[in-house]
Amino acid sequence: MNFKSLAALTLAASAAPLAAAGPLAYAVCQTGCNTLAVSCYAAAGFTFGVTIVAVPPAIIGCNVGLGTCMAACAVVGLFAPTP
Repeated sequence: MNFKSLAALTLAASAAPLAAAGPLAYAVCQTGCNTLAVSCYAAAGFTFGVTIVAVPPAIIGCNVGLGTCMAACAVVGLFAPTP
């Protein structure tokens, strides 16, 4: 590799933006998911975290949405680059 190629590669790498993710992004993502779940429960007329004997379909939908959101957070936390 000659000097010009190395200089061009170094310049390109230094101009690339850094991605900040990892544990902090995972925590922020989970907080957002839980906030949405609390809102979903409230819209259905229930309190998030309270045990319900007969679970209505609206709550099942909230739980499915929460699980999907948390799965997306796992991808952010585990596979996103950390500087």
